[in-house]
Amino acid sequence: MTLFITLYIVGFLRTLVIIAVIYFGFRFIVRYLFPKIIDKGMKNMQQKMQEQQRQQQPKRPEGEVTVESRRSSNRNNQDNGEYVDFEEVD
Repeated sequence: MTLFITLYIVGFLRTLVIIAVIYFGFRFIVRYLFPKIIDKGMKNMQQKMQEQQRQQQPKRPEGEVTVESRRSSNRNNQDNGEYVDFEEVD
């Protein structure tokens, strides 16, 4: 009988130790490793975006001046149909 009680207590303590190891391991991962992984990923993404931005910028020699103007919108040229005056009726 004492053997069964001893085995039951040993099994219970082993289960408690396993649960504690999983709990503290998860806390360690979430508290210390996860932020470092996220930070590294953010820095990597930021670096890729900066490289893309550098590739998109045109290369101009220093001192060269260029004037870029936007084209006027073609609102007058668009065919919006016939304009009809609206009159409110009482």
